Amino acid sequence: MPGPSTTSPPNPSNPPTRTPSRGGRWIQEWEPEDEAFWRETGEPVARRNLFFSVLSEHIGFSIWTVWSVLVLFMGPEYGLTPADKFFLVSMATLVGAVVRVPYTFAVAVFGGRNWTVVSAAALLIPTVVAFAVMEPGTSYTTFLVCAMLAGIGGGNFASSMTNINAFFPLRKKGWALGLNAGGGNIGVPVMQLVGLAVIGAGGGPRVLLGIYLPFIVLAAVLAALRMDNLTALRNDTGAAGDAVRDPHTWVMSFLYIGTFGSFIGYSFAFGLVLQTEFGRTPLQAAYVTFIGPLLGSLVRPLGGALADRYGGARITLWNYVGMAAATGVVLTAGLQGSLPLFTGAFIALFVLSGLGNGSTYKMIPGIFQNKALALGLDGEAAAAYGRRLSGASMGLIGAVGALGGLGINLAFRQSFQTAGSGTRAFAAFLVFYGLCSAVTWAVYLRRPAARTVDRAAAGPKAQLSHAEV
Repeated sequence: MPGPSTTSPPNPSNPPTRTPSRGGRWIQEWEPEDEAFWRETGEPVARRNLFFSVLSEHIGFSIWTVWSVLVLFMGPEYGLTPADKFFLVSMATLVGAVVRVPYTFAVAVFGGRNWTVVSAAALLIPTVVAFAVMEPGTSYTTFLVCAMLAGIGGGNFASSMTNINAFFPLRKKGWALGLNAGGGNIGVPVMQLVGLAVIGAGGGPRVLLGIYLPFIVLAAVLAALRMDNLTALRNDTGAAGDAVRDPHTWVMSFLYIGTFGSFIGYSFAFGLVLQTEFGRTPLQAAYVTFIGPLLGSLVRPLGGALADRYGGARITLWNYVGMAAATGVVLTAGLQGSLPLFTGAFIALFVLSGLGNGSTYKMIPGIFQNKALALGLDGEAAAAYGRRLSGASMGLIGAVGALGGLGINLAFRQSFQTAGSGTRAFAAFLVFYGLCSAVTWAVYLRRPAARTVDRAAAGPKAQLSHAEV
């Protein structure tokens, strides 16, 4: 007998049925804010989609960051300088950021389940191409193209977050989005751990790439068999324009540069920095590079959960204060040449970036829900408004945030080229985190997030507590 996602639930007034004329697994009505619907029907369906979304996003992150490991294999016989390698990983970061925008809107056009199948299967392209050309003597241009192709794995995050955001009620979004993103982010340290095992066993880069081919196929097949599409997300392209025009989209994009941009930028660069600044061998670097991304991924759901309880803005503010302090320690350790202190503080940066990832993404649906209330909406109308704009804005915020990773790698490239160390880059990062702290306080703590709504139209409902975002 079919499960609750494709037949009428116990409450016949809210049947999450499929639309047969469109084919595939489609749910017509979805009301997660209705507690009875959520308890009886919605939660198991949402959790199932979350699980398989995490799997696909996890593989996507792994392929996106594969070049952070492949460059460790590229010894003198490849003829590449440290600057060349930083530029390679920068191009993967750039494409991963750019494709997040169309990937977000692909969910509305094709459906979350359908697009997850396509985006997971597309990961075969960069993996197979890199497998074919990964050897000394291949031109640098070819390696650049391969790194750029790997960037499509970064897009899976945006489509996954937009899709999962629609499945969960506001009170659960911090946890759900944190778990979804954290499960995806953990693809970074898993890739690095697999790379460590391959290097330690004396294997080459083709072994690493070959390991992932069957998992890519598995992720696509399971998404096809076990996920659903939400009709409510279909073809709402107007939400994109509304999100672009909303100033909070750009404020949150700026803040996300500091959290996720740091996480992905440092993930790509950590091993190269250890090799270049401290003379670590590829194996020595691989022994520690996975620790930071692993811890940063694991704590991301905690960041979301803390934001659910204490308010995303509060957690984000103090998180940036911590990131600035950790960067100061990294800067001092680099100047003193202390590898243990440098490594410990760098790993602390990863942990804080993970916490901040969770708290900033919790803020997004809260901000738009608050704006709906300030506009006089309530009940399902307010929830629908919040889901619509938060889902559309997440892709843009994710794309701009990922560009922070590009900035980090280009900053390292320039710093090593001109000064022979990463000192100047870390000094710039310290200033940036201080600026992020100031923006968080000024926009979301000094006054309510809903203040951008016209006060005359909003009335007393505009006076909302910052703890709600």
